[in-house]
Amino acid sequence: MARADGFAYDVRADGSVRITHRGRVAAVLRGERAREFLAAVAAPGGDPQLVMARWTGNYRRGNERTARDHPRNH
Repeated sequence: MARADGFAYDVRADGSVRITHRGRVAAVLRGERAREFLAAVAAPGGDPQLVMARWTGNYRRGNERTARDHPRNH
């Protein structure tokens, strides 16, 4: 799997968390989901970039090149 990068997050005054990917909003989490996300990012030994990629659903699965080259996609 390719390394996740380009993600950032900020915690807003109302407790919501905004996750951006390369400057564009990828997700906004509120309430319990926001608290779970912050706990996952703060977990020792974890990769915050990978956590954000998984929470937004924006991570590569390894098959993009194969799918791009398939005759059905031309």
